[in-house]
Amino acid sequence: MSTSIPISTPDEKNSSEQPAKLPDLMVDSTQGSFNLQTLQGHYTLLYFYPKDLTAGCTTQAQNFRDLLPEFEKLGVKIYGVSRDTLKSHDKFTLKESIPFALISDPNETLCRYFDVIKTKNMYGKQVQGIERSSFLFNQQGQLIQSWRKIKAAGHAALVLNFIQQYI
Repeated sequence: MSTSIPISTPDEKNSSEQPAKLPDLMVDSTQGSFNLQTLQGHYTLLYFYPKDLTAGCTTQAQNFRDLLPEFEKLGVKIYGVSRDTLKSHDKFTLKESIPFALISDPNETLCRYFDVIKTKNMYGKQVQGIERSSFLFNQQGQLIQSWRKIKAAGHAALVLNFIQQYI
């Protein structure tokens, strides 16, 4: 595994590499703007999802919401990431009572850093979209586990189980 991965462009497809640490990057979220490197000091889970207020993404957010007390007992902070606007995130947060921050990445900077923008087949058309993925970092901001091409339902429990065994 490399020590870092540059932000890739659409022409640079190297899915065999993964970022080894949280990037030095300012992000906007439903709980304010912050640099991702400030998340060091506790376990951090970044989960990438395609779109607010859609069936699978809602299920995934609800699962993380419902298990949040268990994650918090283990010292894990959860952040959802999508290309949606903060306005969309605010609606999603309000409608689904999401207590953790949702990061808005409309320019795909964070998505490309983690190489989660993939070609998908939507109703017979090829489109670029977020491949549902999660990345777990330790207290030093180092990547310790990643999950790609995941199913929304049950993923939060799978991550929680991994963390319970890891810690």
